[in-house]
Amino acid sequence: MTTFYAKLAAACALAATVGSASAASLTFGMAAPEFTGIEKWLNSDPLTMQQLKGKVVLVDFWTYTCINCVNTLPYVKAWHQKYQQQGLAVIGVHTPEFPHERSTDNVRMALKRFDIRYPVAQDNRYATWDAYSNRYWPAVYLFDKNGKLAYTHTGEGAYGETEAKIQQLLAAPAQP
Repeated sequence: MTTFYAKLAAACALAATVGSASAASLTFGMAAPEFTGIEKWLNSDPLTMQQLKGKVVLVDFWTYTCINCVNTLPYVKAWHQKYQQQGLAVIGVHTPEFPHERSTDNVRMALKRFDIRYPVAQDNRYATWDAYSNRYWPAVYLFDKNGKLAYTHTGEGAYGETEAKIQQLLAAPAQP
């Protein structure tokens, strides 16, 4: 089992070294791609970015066996708890790295183990991942109240910077 975890840590390590970056074809100011190809929604009925207009939306790409993703979860959960009443919508997009991560039962167990209460979309076919031109776990995308990309970060870290951007976006009025 040690070899499995060593390989897992190595596979996730790339995300930790990438730093802050925007997706190649998703640039700042662009409209948020819709959630597409979602096999199952957990903790929520199906959602669309169109339904979420008027809210600041944090989309978090993650997978439950990636240690870098696990290390970011306390921050993502705290932002959800702290800012949901002020208009922040946190959406987890669980995109599997390994075959066993495609199991809805395994994802449900992970949600329970990590006490994740915000909506999670199960993106087993990488359709939403591809719509965002995402390449890393974990990856955070922040959209303003008009559904425009305002901030991205990949890997661990920049928690203060991310929270400051959440606060800034929540304080800004939506544009007509």
